Amino acid sequence: MTERPPDLTPSGRRNGEATDGEATDGATASLEASRRRLLIEALGIAVSAVGFGFVYGLSAREAGFSPIEAVVMSLIVFAGAAQFAAVGYVASGLAWPGVVLLTFLLNARHLLYSAALAPWLRDVPFWRRAVIAHLLTDEAFALSIGHFRRVGRTDERGYWIAAIASTFIPWNLATLAGALLGAQIPDPARFGIDIIFPAAMIGLAVGLVTGRRELVAGIVGAGVGVVVALLAGPSIGIVAGGVVGPAVGLLVPEVTARESAPLGTPASAERYSMPGTHLRSGDVPPAASTPPDEGAP
Repeated sequence: MTERPPDLTPSGRRNGEATDGEATDGATASLEASRRRLLIEALGIAVSAVGFGFVYGLSAREAGFSPIEAVVMSLIVFAGAAQFAAVGYVASGLAWPGVVLLTFLLNARHLLYSAALAPWLRDVPFWRRAVIAHLLTDEAFALSIGHFRRVGRTDERGYWIAAIASTFIPWNLATLAGALLGAQIPDPARFGIDIIFPAAMIGLAVGLVTGRRELVAGIVGAGVGVVVALLAGPSIGIVAGGVVGPAVGLLVPEVTARESAPLGTPASAERYSMPGTHLRSGDVPPAASTPPDEGAP
């Protein structure tokens, strides 16, 4: 008995086999679906960014910043935890070199984020990569990496959605609102606003503990900071805790720290440094090829 040839269409394709146009339409739909999911996730994060941005604006006013200074700091520095920390350092009387050093150490995790994103962005022009770097946050990294992996390549428009919609716009607008409202309150301590900064810093610190390395760094840093502050003053205690804590945290084995860290944390960045093809606005990713069935002729 002769084998029955596969059913073919008049164009020579097997029945059910997609044309190039159909594959392109499917890839476009997949890209748009991932962007819609990305936007929904970004808007969810934006809600919390508004809350923290507003609290930062109030804290900056309480620390003596003018509304313009608070807003400019959000636009130029654009690093939530580091901005809260810098405001606290300034309020405690820490000298500017110490503020800059500790802010740099607090943002050092971005070195890992940017290294993980670099292979995906190799075809992006330098000036756009510079803007991408400025807008890089924990949230932008987690959202964009997840999107790139879903579509199988780089999508610049997806990154802008992740970075701008999730944090940049809501954070800066909320900073302005908080700073302006704070300026209208003559005695913040009367309403308990003076505890906003320490309360916010405690919340941020707890949120940053995502693995054993961060837990060790937090416990050691807090302990050293309190002891040194009692012996030598708050400013020196802040510096001591900020330097000793991370240094001890780095002694935690890398594999242990990485395996216990979820997506979007510094220790997880290395797991997601997978290169992809650059996708510009309007481009369509190629449809994934499906291997033929083993029993197919």
